[in-house]
Amino acid sequence: MKKKIFKGTGRRKQSIAQVTMKNGKGKITVNELDVREFFPYETNVMDLMQPLDVTNMADKVDINVKVTGGGFNGQTGAIRLGIARALLEYDAENEESEESFRKVLKRAGFLTRDPRIKERKKPGLKKARKAPQFSKR
Repeated sequence: MKKKIFKGTGRRKQSIAQVTMKNGKGKITVNELDVREFFPYETNVMDLMQPLDVTNMADKVDINVKVTGGGFNGQTGAIRLGIARALLEYDAENEESEESFRKVLKRAGFLTRDPRIKERKKPGLKKARKAPQFSKR
């Protein structure tokens, strides 16, 4: 391996995650905190670990993440996409093989950015679609 550091950027809703990955023992830090300290729910941690579990890289790389914007679920989705993109960069020379990370991650759906964002508020409504209560009389 020529490169020592692999980077990936992930976005989801209003969150942006910059992921830096290097060879290591499986330590994940998010905004200078351990991942389990940063995220209050274990489901968030399990969700962002999915690309590592699918490719069997959970114990082989250390990941440092800088994430901004959004809430916990948006940040988790952004980190997951960033990790998947960093794994692609890590496995760039094996891209043509049958066991390449690209094929495994694509099949699992981790390389697709979720395009859903908050819908804008419309005039005359309370939120995007919620209308004020209707009174017949």
